Amino acid sequence: MTALPETTAKKLGLVIDLDTCVGCQACATSCKEWNTGGYSAPLTDQDPYGADPHGAWLNRVHSYEVGDGTSSRTVHFPRSCLHCETPACVTVCPTGASYKRAEDGIVLVNPDTCIGCKLCSWACPYGAREYDYADGVMKKCTLCVDRIYNETLAPEDRIPACVRACPTGARHFGDLGDPTSAVSRLVAERGGFDLLPETGFKPVNKYLPPRPRRTGAEASAQMSGAKADAGDNGSLASRFFAWADKVLSR
Repeated sequence: MTALPETTAKKLGLVIDLDTCVGCQACATSCKEWNTGGYSAPLTDQDPYGADPHGAWLNRVHSYEVGDGTSSRTVHFPRSCLHCETPACVTVCPTGASYKRAEDGIVLVNPDTCIGCKLCSWACPYGAREYDYADGVMKKCTLCVDRIYNETLAPEDRIPACVRACPTGARHFGDLGDPTSAVSRLVAERGGFDLLPETGFKPVNKYLPPRPRRTGAEASAQMSGAKADAGDNGSLASRFFAWADKVLSR
């Protein structure tokens, strides 16, 4: 079985904000596009428009309805590999194809030594492993390892494709092993949490919980306060709030 590194110099991972994710699937499609030609290439599809479509998607977005009545809301939940500190998918691998990098904590699969036994997919409690039927091997999120270290790309592009594509800024990338990093501070400020912590696999990726919904009275009070701070009635800000009041009151 595959051994884990005793320590990792970094803990690169994602922080996903469930409050601002709108379920647009941009992260999933950009992941599919990049990885079809990248480290995990190809991500094949079989019969995509037929009766039995299936294929490898390293990032998936699930949507859930939570709450009742006026307090109900839709929560969009992106799911991919969490790059756990003690991943069972690595320790059960009989060939060493699944491994965790000591230098940054990223969990990868070597397709040349993977035999497609699917033990890793059975061991992963998050359903993050994808079996590629065309290649006969397991594939998974790589944190776009072929992007983040690619010095031929512009600095702003040296982040995972899903993070680069997110239109609402719901996805964040960085070193969660550094308590002073932007992602670590964000987790601390917003009460970021682990997915299924009871499993004991210590996922590096974190989720930020949805913020409590505001009541109509709270929203109106905030709008009134903002308008009061805007100054004179003839200011641009005041005219904007007047327009917003008119539109939102329809």
